[in-house]
Amino acid sequence: MARSSTPQDARPSAAGTPRRIALDGAGVRLSALLAEPSGGTPRAAVVALHGSGMNAAYFHARADPRLSLLTLGPRLGYTVLALDRPGYGRSATAVPDGQRLAEQTRTVRAALGDFAARHATGAGTFLLAHSFGGKVALTAAADDGVPGLLGVDVSGCGHEYAVAPRTVSDLDGPERRRRNWGPLRLYPPGTFAAGGSFVAAVPPREYADLEDWPRVLDAAAPRIRVPLRFTFAEHEAWWRHDDNRLRSLKTRFTAAPRVVVDRQADAGHNISLGWAARSYHLSALAFLEDCLVSDEAAPPRARVS
Repeated sequence: MARSSTPQDARPSAAGTPRRIALDGAGVRLSALLAEPSGGTPRAAVVALHGSGMNAAYFHARADPRLSLLTLGPRLGYTVLALDRPGYGRSATAVPDGQRLAEQTRTVRAALGDFAARHATGAGTFLLAHSFGGKVALTAAADDGVPGLLGVDVSGCGHEYAVAPRTVSDLDGPERRRRNWGPLRLYPPGTFAAGGSFVAAVPPREYADLEDWPRVLDAAAPRIRVPLRFTFAEHEAWWRHDDNRLRSLKTRFTAAPRVVVDRQADAGHNISLGWAARSYHLSALAFLEDCLVSDEAAPPRARVS
């Protein structure tokens, strides 16, 4: 397929080396990091959506290259697209206050359509999302909103907060750091020195839908018809994730053919930046492998097109 005509897309890069591209999200230009495998069509496209206060570089850990999803994915034959959500990266100028969840869902769906029109996606698209990005992924997946969607993998997002939602924007200092990171021993040396590359201001409109999330999820969950996987870090502190609540979470997805809930040992909320990142990314991609097998084994009319 033809590549984008933008100068960013036109720059050559080594196989598996991330490069910056821009995508049209229904009139909002979104930036992204793109890493592609060497040679031929990718097996599938992994679209990574970051959480609040981060950007696409969250999935490209600089403190230790072994932890980067954008490095690992192409080595296993996958294209990896880490998108700067609306209000982050390039779009921060166009929408400095960001977008509410429903708007982000529409913008991201449009951007993925633009990406698929100009880049090979192999067997289809797999959403791998963290925290607020998980909310976007789940709402985007409802009603077959992402063509060719194979499955969704979400970390750091559940259905019942461990704090009062109205207080999230007010938490600061040690309390906020504890909930975001957990014990600092979970992260490689240099992680926080490199923080300028992946940390970003939270657009204020992102806070508007916090209290409404449980209701939004209850409405979207029965309309998701692809396999789902949720991962909760051992030291996750933003969400309640005891066994009873995780059973309750699973029961909401009545149309999904498979719902898996996993726990990640030795990890804090920001899993993809810690020592456990490679383990988590490998397990997420193993789940994608399962989705590919299920799609291949499905009756012809049921297969993702």
